[in-house]
Amino acid sequence: MRKRSMIQKVIMGIAATSYFVAIVCGLVAGYISDGTANPVVASMMASVVFFACTGIVLHVISSTNLPSFKVERERI
Repeated sequence: MRKRSMIQKVIMGIAATSYFVAIVCGLVAGYISDGTANPVVASMMASVVFFACTGIVLHVISSTNLPSFKVERERI
């Protein structure tokens, strides 16, 4: 198993938070839905899509093997 950088660990936490917020928005949309075309429900469902997709992208970024971009100089 490779070692993850600190920023990748932070990004993984943000991804988990995005998944959680997507679930909460979905539950709120289901709770306030009354069968009519309510714009608040549509906004909540758009939030579900946004937070779920954000979580997926951040999850992929945090699990990718990123190369080191350090410039190493040779000493003569």
